[in-house]
This record gives sequence, structure tokens and C-alpha cells, in this order.
Amino acid sequence: MAENAEEYVPDFDISRPTIARVYDAILGGKDNFAADREGAAAYMKHVPNSKEVAIDNRLGLEKGVAYMARHGIDQFLDIGAGLPTMRNTHQVAQEINPDATVVYVDNDPIVLAHGRALLATNETTTIVTADLRDPEGILDHPDVKKVIDFERPIGLMVVGLFMHFHDEENPGEWVGTLLDACPSGSYLLMTDFADTGEPQQKAIEQAGLEALGNGWVRKPEKILEHFQGLPLVEPGLDWVPRWFPGEPDREVPAAEDLAPHNRIMMAGLGYKA
Repeated sequence: MAENAEEYVPDFDISRPTIARVYDAILGGKDNFAADREGAAAYMKHVPNSKEVAIDNRLGLEKGVAYMARHGIDQFLDIGAGLPTMRNTHQVAQEINPDATVVYVDNDPIVLAHGRALLATNETTTIVTADLRDPEGILDHPDVKKVIDFERPIGLMVVGLFMHFHDEENPGEWVGTLLDACPSGSYLLMTDFADTGEPQQKAIEQAGLEALGNGWVRKPEKILEHFQGLPLVEPGLDWVPRWFPGEPDREVPAAEDLAPHNRIMMAGLGYKA
């Protein structure tokens, strides 16, 4: 694992839930506290299949990373990575290209601690404490600059994170700043809660607001705006169980045949020509 420039781990308040730890609790992990478990319970109350929604999100990550790795991307910047869980970015990418490098970014200090333990013997992957709200801070972080070569194509990832920012915060600008630093040939992988007017989608929004004070659903056309005008790899933006990038002719279930909880999370992969 690459050495972190800053050994100081910021204080954190375990009485307040965080995105990473609530997500861990939903998935049945152990890296969480009472407040996080209460947040997970709020999700389960409103959307009993919240664990399956979280799994959809991870499957979106896995499919997108695998596509990028197969198409020559050998360095990944994973923003809002969360706690180590099923099939992490470095595992998917390095299974295809053992030399792939990965930088995980998260604003929860406990992610740094657990990430270091996980990656102790991995020299091509590191984790830093930073925040999407400060994209310049990410780009200027010495560990990011040490691992990521901004002269070569990058797999930029904002997976399962965008829904936690309100549109009034203009999160698209943060992504735009990061994307501007990525050269031609880069990709942008995103997943988000979608709003097509179905009850389970509003239910997960209510769950997020109750559990974390954030977590909004968006119309698909609004999600598309956050790709900054990039053309999307076919089949474009779709529900994760139907989304297989680069396989537009693959036989997939009709959207109406998906279980309601499978019509919450959408995924897309943009290409920067």
C-alpha cells in the first residue's frame, strides 16, 4: 500500500451516522456503531429490500470497473469508496490487470483505518481521507498525485454517492472539476437513486432523510446531466440488473419485470473522447 502523506486521522463522532458505516450496517458488516445501525434500521423500515439495493450498487461498480479495465484503463480514482465490502474496485480491476492502480477517497476517517488494514500488502492501491465537496483537495492530495498519472486515461468513479448531495449544492460542478483534470480516453462511472415516480423510490428517499439527513432521488434526465455531456457507453443509463456496458444486444429482463427494489438504482458509464 502506498504511504499516506498525512498520518493524522481526524476525530469522528460515533454518535452520528455516516454514509459509509450505515451502508456497511445494511450489508451486514461489523464496522459500524449504534447510530449507524439505527440509520440502517430506518432504511429497512421504509425499504425492506435495502440490502438488495445496496448489492445492486456494488454490482454496478463491478460491471463498470470490469468494462474499464478490459478497455485499457489501468488507474482508478474511486470517490466515496466506503468501507471494504464485496468485490472492491482494486479486486475487480486487478483481477483483469494485476498492475492496475487504485486510489480510494472517502471523508469518513474509519474508512482510512480499515482500508489501510485491507491494503497493507497491496503496493498499487492506496486510500486517502478527502471529500467530493473539495475536488481541488482531492486532485492536490500528495497520495493521489503519487498514484494517479493525470497524463493518462483514468477511471473516475462516483458510485452510490451522488444521491447524498442536494441539487442546490451543485454537486455536478465538483464532478466537472475532477473530470476536467482527466485526459481524453478517461471514463466516468456513476450510480444514483432514480425517480420514475414509483413508490419504492420515494420510500428510499424518505429513508435517507430519516437515517442520514440526506439521500434524494433524481429524474433520469437529471442524472444524465451529471455526466457533463459525455457520451455514454451503450446501453446508456439503466437499472443495474439491466445494465451491461458494452453489451447493448445482451438479452435482459424488461424494466417492468424487475422487482420494485431493482428499480431504484441506475448506472451509467461516460467516455471522455
